Amino acid sequence: MVLPNQLTVLRIILTPVFFFLFLSGEPVLIQISAAVYIIAAITDWYDGWLARKFNYITEWGKFLDPLADKILTSAAFLALVIVGILELWMVLLIIFRDILITGLRVWADYKKISFSTSKSAKWKTFFQMTFQYYLLLIYTLKSIEPLNREYARLFEILFDKDFIYYTMLAITIFTVYTGITYFISNWSLIKKIIDNKN
Repeated sequence: MVLPNQLTVLRIILTPVFFFLFLSGEPVLIQISAAVYIIAAITDWYDGWLARKFNYITEWGKFLDPLADKILTSAAFLALVIVGILELWMVLLIIFRDILITGLRVWADYKKISFSTSKSAKWKTFFQMTFQYYLLLIYTLKSIEPLNREYARLFEILFDKDFIYYTMLAITIFTVYTGITYFISNWSLIKKIIDNKN
């Protein structure tokens, strides 16, 4: 197994570790979970860079890499739901859209049909990840008791419920929008995949 694929597998392995530590309720473990998440996120960037630079592109990697990304981001969003920060229905919509599109792209690759990623989809990923990083960072810093005592008012502002709700609502709506436009713009290719069942 080439190194980029090993890093992808590592990202999958780290996901339940992050999930368990983040939901432990123990401040030190929550802080360790942030480090685990950062390491997992770095592997995402690094395995892609290695694959492009040294042409370590395999069919297995093309299938596993986007799946590993969705597993990590979905786990993080669900963890934020469990601790009461995000609404479940929004997260489920995002996960459903991303898994549906990722599955479609994997299927297209298997059928040797290429789908291009739109600019709006790239912006969708950027908004999702930026907000996720923000929430995980603030939640982790808040778990550090001296910081929480000294900057309680600041954390209250940064974790304002209305701000989080409406920001996540906007991201959810935009995510669903990109999913709909993705199907519309690639409908001819999707029909081609469906018709080419062999």
